[in-house]
Amino acid sequence: MKIQRIYANSADYKAQLDALLSRETDTGADVQNLVSDILLDVKQRGDVALCEYTAKFDGWDCTAENMVISRERMKQAWSDVSDMDRQSLQLAVDRIKAYHEKQVQTDWDYTDDAGLTLGQKITALDSVGLYVPGGKAAYPSSVLMNAVPAHVAGVEKIVMVVPTPAGEMNDLVLAAAYVSGVQQGFAVGGAQAVAALAYGTETIPAVDKIVGPGNKFVAAAKRQVFGTCGIDMIAGPSEIAVVADGGHPEWLAADFLSQAEHDEAAQSIFITTDEVLADQVEAAIMQHLRVLERAPIAKESVENHGAFIIVNSLDEAAEAVNIIAPEHLELALEDPDAMLPKIKHAGAIFLGHFVPEALGDYMAGPNHVLPTNRTARFSSPLGVYDFQKRSSVIRSTPQGVAAIGAEAAHLAHREGLQCHALTLELRLQDKGE
Repeated sequence: MKIQRIYANSADYKAQLDALLSRETDTGADVQNLVSDILLDVKQRGDVALCEYTAKFDGWDCTAENMVISRERMKQAWSDVSDMDRQSLQLAVDRIKAYHEKQVQTDWDYTDDAGLTLGQKITALDSVGLYVPGGKAAYPSSVLMNAVPAHVAGVEKIVMVVPTPAGEMNDLVLAAAYVSGVQQGFAVGGAQAVAALAYGTETIPAVDKIVGPGNKFVAAAKRQVFGTCGIDMIAGPSEIAVVADGGHPEWLAADFLSQAEHDEAAQSIFITTDEVLADQVEAAIMQHLRVLERAPIAKESVENHGAFIIVNSLDEAAEAVNIIAPEHLELALEDPDAMLPKIKHAGAIFLGHFVPEALGDYMAGPNHVLPTNRTARFSSPLGVYDFQKRSSVIRSTPQGVAAIGAEAAHLAHREGLQCHALTLELRLQDKGE
């Protein structure tokens, strides 16, 4: 296997970079149409349709009764997992909670020179649905990263859907749901689960927002139900960019592969000024692939979507990063803080040689639900702010209307909205008498 190399000093560098980043991560019309049919079917037929799709795609006999994962079942899983499992999950919850508590927004107001009091009221969402992936691997960390900030935000009702191929429930996922405060779960996944959360069924309640990553069918479903309920983002395959000017080739190679093992469509990019280091990292990648259990997945990912980018300077490396806008960015540099101010677009940034992406995935505290497919140009990691909404608050005295009402009425007339203007003019005539 040979990993693609792109040289910044080549004449067609930008074209090669564009081609690298143009991988097909979106869903075609065939997927969109299939998902649209599933959404409508579940909306119309509820649990019956939901269980039919679950039987078809996940291969077990779903009923309204046995799809429910009770809080008691989660508690049992918490008891059944190992002591080390519980210790690790609890430590992760504590750290994720501590970080996200810094994000909590509060009400504010001020009174301006015209005498109006203006402000903002922060309110938690009433209910959210967590989509937890459960196909090629089980992701208890995804439960924590979605549920904990929702709790910190003050969401009253948190439910979870998780696909269970062949009806097998993962105890570690259920234990994570228990310790992070998920109130109820449902053993369903795919577009049909998104439909259930968006529209509600006889068993699954409709929620105000759906969060959490999934496959292309889940992504397509989230896109289509947006407006009926909120969504966090359209998440694509995972990505990492590693910028290095030295370090252990074995470490860097493992970091490069950490996202490639997720999915054949994942993307790993290594950026360096040192082609000798690139050779060493590539050799270490080949060594790792000989022993990794998920090597076939990682190998396909690297062959189809991976690349080494050889740049002439670290400034050029920063420029490449801002074009790539990666989900995960490791600055494995002697002085990562010197590059940090130059980075504009990245979901999560890991500084130095001792913070691999995996530390952020599980234990550091910041959220691992991150913008993918270059959406870090305009999107942010999941956080408490995704579970809170803002209302504008406006209060005025008669003097306030007198101060700015005539100009507001003028603009209303200019827009042809006479009654808008009238609401102001009547108050201006009255002057509070």
